[in-house]
Amino acid sequence: MTQALLELAAHIEMKRPDAVLATEVAFGELTVTITPTAIVEFAEFLRTDATCRFSSLVDITAIDWPQRPARFDVVYHFLSMYQNQRIRVKAAIREEDFMPSITSVHPSADWFEREVFDMFGILFSGHPDLRRILTDYGFRGFPLRKDFPTTGYVEVRYDDVQKRVVYEPVQLVQEYRQFDFMSPWEGAQYVLPGDEKQA
Repeated sequence: MTQALLELAAHIEMKRPDAVLATEVAFGELTVTITPTAIVEFAEFLRTDATCRFSSLVDITAIDWPQRPARFDVVYHFLSMYQNQRIRVKAAIREEDFMPSITSVHPSADWFEREVFDMFGILFSGHPDLRRILTDYGFRGFPLRKDFPTTGYVEVRYDDVQKRVVYEPVQLVQEYRQFDFMSPWEGAQYVLPGDEKQA
């Protein structure tokens, strides 16, 4: 399998040297790093090239690297049912950059790109309907960014008095933030049945 992936990587590098920055085969999977502006043409190439034939878009996601100037890796997963192969395509972009939408090549990218926008705040230029898909309309922030607080900014509850759903700022009570990280084996001051045999 590794040899077939290495041959596929060489073929892609030879055919699209303008787009490909790097290729890597690890854990039985091929990862191709490309320039962000080339994603539409590259996805079309992967779909139509006789050697590739990656006709199915499996997923689009992102990885947040807050310490890097190009903060996000936008990651695409494609499947070739004809060749029985998978490929991962990555492109690094800055927080303020737009990623071109591939909905013209793969219409199924519509909701995937909306999810990446909703969770990471990455904007896709040329997307037909880029709006939040999983969070509420008034939601603040992007939950899968590393700098998003684990508790969020607001909490939602149903108010019996007002007879409606209300949004309130998150309030952390002190006892919620104090965790006992001592394991039961280290902190237990009692003897369980059978432990006396250890002495």
